[in-house]
Amino acid sequence: MLAPEVSIFLICIMLGSVVGLSAGLLGIGGGLIVVPALTYLLSYFLGITPFDAITIAIATSLSTIILTGLSSSRAHYQLGNLEFKTIFFTGLGIAVGAVAGGLFATSIDGQLLKGIFAVLVILVALYMIFGKKTASRFSVNRPLLSFIGLKTGFISAMMGIGGGAILVPAMMFFQIDMRRAIGCASVSGLIIALFGTASFVIAGWSLPDLPPYSMGYVYLPATVGIVLSSVFTAPIGAKMGQTMDTQKLKRIFAIFLVLVSIRMLIGIL
Repeated sequence: MLAPEVSIFLICIMLGSVVGLSAGLLGIGGGLIVVPALTYLLSYFLGITPFDAITIAIATSLSTIILTGLSSSRAHYQLGNLEFKTIFFTGLGIAVGAVAGGLFATSIDGQLLKGIFAVLVILVALYMIFGKKTASRFSVNRPLLSFIGLKTGFISAMMGIGGGAILVPAMMFFQIDMRRAIGCASVSGLIIALFGTASFVIAGWSLPDLPPYSMGYVYLPATVGIVLSSVFTAPIGAKMGQTMDTQKLKRIFAIFLVLVSIRMLIGIL
């Protein structure tokens, strides 16, 4: 019989394939998939309670975004979609928010964290289904960029996601061009992953009850398994997206997220 760590690693390779496809096909970060799935895997194979497992799942999800964020940022740099001013002032807020979000997630009760995650996922999913990309009459400025970054970094680190689902609509609302918004989101995802992961590693570094092969709250067998496959399947998903009705698929995926989140909430009540 396989060791629990090996089982999780192998399943996370398959999970990473799904994450990569969804990221390439729908432009959706893997955290919305990884966190619920990994919460279940850690509970099933290692006997960790779901309320303790979700903190590890969120931290691990953030760690998997580092490589994909780096690759995405490089691609948008080559495409000329990165504007220094937008990235710099948004990034300042992102970095502070990501650290605060990671520390907040590790300081509250796991049951509360699971409930917050489920509610936030439902809100993201509802926006995916019903949200309209409208722009306001107000243009963005430096303090506003930092505030948007702060909010995005905090929520994203607390959820274990890259933040594009929050940042891109917010920036487009304030009249930022879509390509610049997506380019900024790619770099911001990398910043969220780096600072958020660091806060989870530091917060859990000296805790004795975390599973073996952990670095703080980050569970390395899952991180490696997800990254190994997602980097290969993301380009496949991107190519598939050229010929498929991604908006319809995105709505179907959003409904799936709502159902998963409701199930998580039922487990709390």
